[in-house]
Amino acid sequence: MTSALNARPDHPGFTSETMAVKKDFSQSLPVLESFRLGNLTVEAQPGRDTLWIVVRRPGQGAIALRTNPWPGPYELKLIEKTNVRALWENKASVGTWTIDLSFHEDRVLKLKVTLVPEVDLLLNFWPRDVFVLDNDDNPLLARGRVEAAQRGVNAGICYFCLEQPLFGNVLYAQNLTSLNAYYNETRTKPDGVVGGEWPELGYQPPTGPLAKDPPVHPLKTGEEVVVSDAILTFSTGCADSEIDNARKFIEMLATVYPYLDRPEAEFHDWRDRARRTIIDLETSPDASIQHYGYKYLHPYVAAEYPDSMVQMTVLSTLREYELAWGKQGTLSDDLAQGIGRFYDAKLESIRRYLPNVGDDKNADAVDSWYLYHPLMNLARLAKAGDKKAEKLFRDSLGFAVKAARHFKYKWPIQYNITDFSVITEARKPDGLGQTDVGGIYAYVMLQAWELTGDETYLDEARAALHTLKNERFELAYQTNLTAWGAVACLKLWVMDKSSDYMDQSLAFVASFLHNCELWNSEIGFAGKYTNFFGVTCLHDAPYLAAYECFEAFAAFDEYLRIGGEEILPAVKLLLSEYRRYALDFTWYFYPDALPDEVIAKENIRNGHIDRALSFPLEDLYGDGQPAGQVGQEIYGCGGAFIFASRAFHSCGEAPFTVFADYPIDITPIDPNSAEIRVLGPAPLRGRLRLLQNGRTELPRIHVVDKDTGKTVSARMRGDDFRDYDVRADDRLVVTWS
Repeated sequence: MTSALNARPDHPGFTSETMAVKKDFSQSLPVLESFRLGNLTVEAQPGRDTLWIVVRRPGQGAIALRTNPWPGPYELKLIEKTNVRALWENKASVGTWTIDLSFHEDRVLKLKVTLVPEVDLLLNFWPRDVFVLDNDDNPLLARGRVEAAQRGVNAGICYFCLEQPLFGNVLYAQNLTSLNAYYNETRTKPDGVVGGEWPELGYQPPTGPLAKDPPVHPLKTGEEVVVSDAILTFSTGCADSEIDNARKFIEMLATVYPYLDRPEAEFHDWRDRARRTIIDLETSPDASIQHYGYKYLHPYVAAEYPDSMVQMTVLSTLREYELAWGKQGTLSDDLAQGIGRFYDAKLESIRRYLPNVGDDKNADAVDSWYLYHPLMNLARLAKAGDKKAEKLFRDSLGFAVKAARHFKYKWPIQYNITDFSVITEARKPDGLGQTDVGGIYAYVMLQAWELTGDETYLDEARAALHTLKNERFELAYQTNLTAWGAVACLKLWVMDKSSDYMDQSLAFVASFLHNCELWNSEIGFAGKYTNFFGVTCLHDAPYLAAYECFEAFAAFDEYLRIGGEEILPAVKLLLSEYRRYALDFTWYFYPDALPDEVIAKENIRNGHIDRALSFPLEDLYGDGQPAGQVGQEIYGCGGAFIFASRAFHSCGEAPFTVFADYPIDITPIDPNSAEIRVLGPAPLRGRLRLLQNGRTELPRIHVVDKDTGKTVSARMRGDDFRDYDVRADDRLVVTWS
């Protein structure tokens, strides 16, 4: 006789562990301690081999959290209890566990478990720590879905909903930073360890190899190690649409974010980095090549053919830097002179390669996003007054629209630009194409409308974004494109605030955040740099990439400026924090910022690495692999120009420059004073640094909090700077003499 449970079409079956949990809860476990968390009840119940922490919504199911995992008798002792915390010691067969349960604002539950092994402990299996239960505490009958789980070594999150009974949405996060010692001792990494298959979810700590290669790296006798550091928050009801789902995810992630271990975001002098980058672009023979009498950039150091995306990216970011700081040089003119050679008059479009590209390249093959990205930067140049760039942009628009309509706004991975025949239809195994190309296409169409006034382009932007609805957490293909899609939505919403485009931007933001590494790895070489809040370049990529990271910074800087106070507070918090940390972690893409042993030495995929050049490596790894395996990007060097333009600011007539890791507004008051308003997310704090201009000595500086009237003292000072720790929404009056 076939069980109705096993006949479910959406479920292949149940593990022996799930069946053991069912057996455990069928025994009517006693309640040792009980707590309140908002309208939830939290109970501590002793099971066969673990202390269960069970979060109940009366009459609407429960979430059971396992503490220690292994069988055998145990001795449980309550060490401390208050209304908001309980601490147990659990002596079991493998050693002594400490279980620290605490409750916080906004329905946040933290559960931290440490172990002191009594032997050198080899690990070959570890069960997951979350089980969803129905009203009878049966995991087999609970119905729901997992919306998002950890990808690679990105944020250790599992976002799910228990629908029957209607417990609601849950965001489970592992504070992976606190688990570094475990990963280093066991020689493991947290790759896809948070997620699971319904109803067995949560965290499964990685263990050593199995089968023919048993584990050989133990947890050491007598040394305490954190084995789990879970943070959960809960929401009533289940999201009933893509937008509601994205909003809840972002709000719940913003709720747990302050409880994650976060490093100090360090200051780096991107002005000096930009200066050195210009020198290297001008002088290094490995940076550029001559064709048709013009200067073209290599994509990588001494490698690959000139490429329109590379040329336009570096040119447009360099022009922004020049305009911001009045530093007009010859380099931008040199790079601009030859851009017309990328235009194909027969096709009526910008192409990827120059006409003389080598026979080893298929000149007609184009990744879908590659058609639109150079146009985005041409439009930026046009808006800055470059008439040649504007003509190339306008002349290419017809083909850009033609391609979008041909593919009905759902682009493949790669196609032939001459006839739109598909070369690669989809990424595997999900069968999706470049899902977020519609986002950058919409952004380019809005640029076209701004330059031409032709409402055809507004219609195109709307059509593309409409087609992207209901992609949910599969929306992100390449994360910089995802970020530009969010900006496109917001720009349309500003035009018509009765529209739902602000809401649609949340789907882009949620999909982007899903691909961020919200922890600071100390695994392998990753201990030599920070990766906190870095974003992987592709939906399935194993590394952070310099180019995608700085472009996402630029996009979200624009998003925050456009949306201002009308942005959802949770979005403002998380995007502001991405912006702040990007100014730190991207510094370590530069080989001169890394110890030599961290950098890959063999089998570099593109060109070679020259530590003397101020160009970023393409790849940094959260799992500690050698950096730079893909190569040293020249197109990524635009990041230095963007950071130097958008995080450093002149301050009226002041003889100093202002750096802020959150967006700021500066309003001069008189020749010797100015108001600085920090536009970040309360209640967080950020850095404000006043920097000497050139060789001009810093004057006497006095900083006052405008709201309180109190003096704000520098936390650090040197001959050429003053550094302040400020509220993310501070209003400051700075005077100098």
